[in-house]
Amino acid sequence: MTRHVLAMLLAIATTAAVSSTTWAAAPHEPVNHRFCFTCHGTDGMGSEGIQAPRLAGMEPWYLQRQLELFRAGGRGTHPDDTQGLEMQPMAAILTDANIADIIDWAATWEYKPAVPTLTNGNADNGRQLYQACATCHGADGQGNEAMNAPALRGQNDWYMVTQLKNFKAGYRGTDPLDTFGAPMRAMAAGLRDEQAITDVVSYINTLRR
Repeated sequence: MTRHVLAMLLAIATTAAVSSTTWAAAPHEPVNHRFCFTCHGTDGMGSEGIQAPRLAGMEPWYLQRQLELFRAGGRGTHPDDTQGLEMQPMAAILTDANIADIIDWAATWEYKPAVPTLTNGNADNGRQLYQACATCHGADGQGNEAMNAPALRGQNDWYMVTQLKNFKAGYRGTDPLDTFGAPMRAMAAGLRDEQAITDVVSYINTLRR
């Protein structure tokens, strides 16, 4: 069993055993943010080792929707969505007040773009592939709330690669509850292979702010 799975199980066990210090201790009690720190880091910049994305700078409306989707079981329940399966039980215990608290807390983090890690991508090819993405996510990867599309620039490239693979494989975006994930699933299906995914994310890495 991996170390991060053990951490998740420990957090869940602690939640069940010590109600005064858990996320869902009471409807209006602040979230114990140390559970978020375990995976997303004390600076909100994420962790590649456990595929936990950067939350610092993430749009509050997108963060809220994803937490609610995880909580409802619309994301993170596919047996092949390894990272989602670890996040879903953590979100399942959150109340609406808890989610609001997380959003307020995450907003206190200073935005810092994630450090690029990809070395085998062709950004020139990715530029062409990104044109379909720009329709929703913007020419500069800035995102568009009206299109329910989050910002892509500055996000962890390894996380975007994983999520594009998940969308393409049907691990994400196929649940009836994930109405905004369905169009993304269709777009990802148009990426020919893993190299195409790496290329488009390599191009997104050039869209810094």
